Amino acid sequence: MTSEELLSALSKKGLLDEARVKRLSRDAIVSGESVESVIWNQRAADDEKVAETKSELLGIPYKKISPDGLDARLLQIVPEETARTYGAVPVSFGDGLLVVGMLHPDDAKAQNALKFIARQNHVNLGVYLISYGDWEAALRKYSPYRAEIERAVKSVAGDGGMRGSAGGRKAVSLEEGGATEDAPVIRIVADTFREAVESKASDIHIEPQQESLRIRLRNDGDLHEVASLPAELAQPIVSRVKVVSNLKIDETRIPQDGRFRTRVFDRDIDFRVATFPTPLGEKVAIRVLDSQAGLKHFEDLPLHYGNMELVKEGLERPYGMVLVTGPTGSGKTTSLYAFLQHLNDDKVNIVSLEDPVEYFVSGVNQSQVRPEIGYDFASGLRQILRQDPDVIMVGEIRDNETAGLAVQAALTGHIVLSTLHTNNAVGVIPRLADMKVEPFLLPVSLNLMISQRLVGALCPDCKAAEEAPADLARAIGRSLEGLKPELTAKYEKPYKIWHAKGCSSCKGKGILGRMAIFEVLRMTPELGDIIEHGADIQKVAAEAKRQGMITLREDGVMKALDGIVSMEEIMRETEEA
Repeated sequence: MTSEELLSALSKKGLLDEARVKRLSRDAIVSGESVESVIWNQRAADDEKVAETKSELLGIPYKKISPDGLDARLLQIVPEETARTYGAVPVSFGDGLLVVGMLHPDDAKAQNALKFIARQNHVNLGVYLISYGDWEAALRKYSPYRAEIERAVKSVAGDGGMRGSAGGRKAVSLEEGGATEDAPVIRIVADTFREAVESKASDIHIEPQQESLRIRLRNDGDLHEVASLPAELAQPIVSRVKVVSNLKIDETRIPQDGRFRTRVFDRDIDFRVATFPTPLGEKVAIRVLDSQAGLKHFEDLPLHYGNMELVKEGLERPYGMVLVTGPTGSGKTTSLYAFLQHLNDDKVNIVSLEDPVEYFVSGVNQSQVRPEIGYDFASGLRQILRQDPDVIMVGEIRDNETAGLAVQAALTGHIVLSTLHTNNAVGVIPRLADMKVEPFLLPVSLNLMISQRLVGALCPDCKAAEEAPADLARAIGRSLEGLKPELTAKYEKPYKIWHAKGCSSCKGKGILGRMAIFEVLRMTPELGDIIEHGADIQKVAAEAKRQGMITLREDGVMKALDGIVSMEEIMRETEEA
């Protein structure tokens, strides 16, 4: 069965539209991965539905497996290397039968490898087709992070590797292929990177404490501890991270920044490293930049209820600014990269100024500012205008000079994408006025103002609906009052809200990833008149309401009623208009 046959079948079932099929096919070719892998990483379609469709095409029964049922004895029968290479995991063993789950049961090489294992164990072979997500989850059972770390720590202790006091430890050599005593430290760092990628963590924190070295990962916006190591390992582990990041090992008094790229699970992952001196040693924060998880296509942004059309219209204008606002960690950069990919074309020259470059996008000329040598957003923007750009992305408008230059670039025929720190879309105009941008320039230079936040996305496997309590129902009703009837017609009383109790898919959290909520304000002649007569914030807000702008609260409430996010979190994280 070919990728084209699978994509075609998914399209016929209505699981994928034509545009998504073309994009998935292209992404699979570019990445060299299977189309199932690309679908899973992009969350393009329901994983079980993909497996069921494939089962129908191949005539091989589909089985959902639970990683919790895979014990160590069972995993020994099909080695990890075989499981990864051939996309197969053992399901059960007994009564003269080895049952395996396979991603590609029509692969002759995989069949031969598993038949060989069955013959070695003097049993027959039974095969089910499994989903990509279940296969990935099963693979994690082979290399549990905590077990690997404990084994490495024991190895260090056994070799006498923990020597000296917490404050006066000598640096160990962490060169590849170095001394045998360094191998456990190298393994701890490598396993930590692998665990972060497997669990889809956005950040790794390595933090020296009084009695231990704490390692924490940030998943879905929250930090949680994954390992507590002896304090004596703090300096060797930090040194190892510095080596791979090309930082100075002997400089511990000042912060340092670096980055490196490595292959984890057969894909390139970038790690951005920042060290920070503390009295107990250096703290290290590492941003995990997985382009498969972090880069989103424009169509994948959760711009619902007419916002997608507004943004698309704003981006397709010949010139003008599109500004994305929100606090740190609200997904602004993700949105900007999605906009860039939407505009990316062989006929267009796109140049970006970033601090730092988070993801490398093919076809975009990306540059990282370095304020310490005088190359900041303002000076970089002047240079960009000499590069004959069509589209300019500026990571952030931080000062009056950058704001003025961005406006001038928009006025001279360029599309300018950037971010700004304000609480909402309406706040963009007074913020630019505070930056000394002349009000009469804004109506002709500003296209869109977008505000966003990130909230937890409910796990689709364990979420359930229930009737909203009376006080919450009243708040929901107030949020829906000002919306167009065509948007609110489907939300009938009594309102249903959704909760997720936790399951194996979401590791008991009830949350599976994060979801953005948006508000989009566009420039209109009426808004232009208001700005030119003083940019009064109340009048701007009144014009936004007249436009029918959906606020962050309203967008969130509708997504909560649709069962995508938690209503309680929306009420907590947004303000009532």
